[in-house]
Amino acid sequence: MKTVDLDGILEALEATRTLDGLQAIVEKVCKAFRVDHAMYHWVDSVGEQYGCGTYGQEWIDRYIEKGYVRTDPVITGCYQRFHPVDWRRLDWSSKSAREFLEDSQKFGVGTHGYSIPIRGPNGQFALFTVSHNCDDEAWDRFIEAHSRNLILVGHYFNRKALEFEPKRTPEQAPPLSPREVDALTLLAIGYSRAQVAKTLSISEHTLRVYIESARFKLGALNTTHAIARAISCGLIVI
Repeated sequence: MKTVDLDGILEALEATRTLDGLQAIVEKVCKAFRVDHAMYHWVDSVGEQYGCGTYGQEWIDRYIEKGYVRTDPVITGCYQRFHPVDWRRLDWSSKSAREFLEDSQKFGVGTHGYSIPIRGPNGQFALFTVSHNCDDEAWDRFIEAHSRNLILVGHYFNRKALEFEPKRTPEQAPPLSPREVDALTLLAIGYSRAQVAKTLSISEHTLRVYIESARFKLGALNTTHAIARAISCGLIVI
């Protein structure tokens, strides 16, 4: 696998001052990771949308014309998840999903894809995606080598894009202690309670105290609700 100039991509993201500048960087991502396509798409706190990427205009027009946003398994699958998604793990069994997949292949979207769902303040939702034409074995090697870097790039894209969101007014967030933030973050990325306790070098009883304290501060009904509230308020980023 080719070594990726990750620092160069992140520095370019830090330096850009316009939304249009993100387009040049998403093209740089394709070259650096040697993939056919990369795409960043957000929906901000007032429903405005923005996207940059390398899909052809014909596919974009087709996607809008067919209303695929309602049936695209990548969109629906990622909206239900916190973790990065290999497209092969999504549900393609429905007729609408199979039709979408067949159509996307005609426009060169790629046989494989990896999408990173990102959630920001006030309900902002974004996806960072790379896709490529290759066989399963080559894609497995690619994901093993680059998944962590792709997650980092996706979050940097989102952080920069949020700087350009007009009149962004994050909701007032209740203060959480560093331990409460650590606990919710680790739970959000998929750790079990036992794993969180071991990582933080505390007992599961102490962990439960932190979680319950955070849940109370956030006005959450349960742990899952607390995590969602913390993400929405910008208290944790995953």
